[in-house]
Amino acid sequence: MSKTFSGRQVVKALRRCGFVVDHQRGSHIFLHNLDKNISVIVPNKKELKKGTLNNIIKKAGLTIDDLQKLI
Repeated sequence: MSKTFSGRQVVKALRRCGFVVDHQRGSHIFLHNLDKNISVIVPNKKELKKGTLNNIIKKAGLTIDDLQKLI
């Protein structure tokens, strides 16, 4: 992965995939996909760590390439 992503970029990409922002508690944004019944929590940071980003992508059912296209 050559580029780092911020929390806002990931939230924007997930919203394009059909996720809806459920609520926010502190710096964590809770997203939910009603069709697939999947919940994802994204920290609102300037730069997400590699492991955090990989877990979010895996839980959402996306790949790195899919995420880059959506952003």
